Amino acid sequence: MVKEKKEVFRALKFLMFSISAGAIELISFTLLDLIPNLDYVIKAYISLTLSVLWNFTLNRKFTFQSANNVPVAMLKTLGYYLVFAPLSIHLADIYLVQTLGWNEILVKFVTMLVNFVTEFIFQRLVVYGKSVDTNARAKAKEKANTEENGEKE
Repeated sequence: MVKEKKEVFRALKFLMFSISAGAIELISFTLLDLIPNLDYVIKAYISLTLSVLWNFTLNRKFTFQSANNVPVAMLKTLGYYLVFAPLSIHLADIYLVQTLGWNEILVKFVTMLVNFVTEFIFQRLVVYGKSVDTNARAKAKEKANTEENGEKE
């Protein structure tokens, strides 16, 4: 039960950081939308890149508390986005924006929701997997909890 609560709390932290990353993505996308004739795809890639850098940094340190190799974790995350970004951005642009005439900001919001769910699963299982709760912050918290409960290590 404790492990389940920990994972729910982890998902909530991921949600909160994703909301902040989403704000960065939406604000940067909206600001880029003010540039006349700037293509949807360019706006989408720039805003996505900014939000990914923010989200990766915060989630690695605070949500997954991973001490694994940062470049390896970044490469795995890049692998996710090499698949997700072209599929979501180009499909959204070609089908939803150009063909169906949907509002670009609405389309951006829909792709962000899909990204949130799929990225959490990918980050938890693939990027961090067994390295979750291995950084100094997680070990200090575990030690404090052990001492608080009067248990010996």
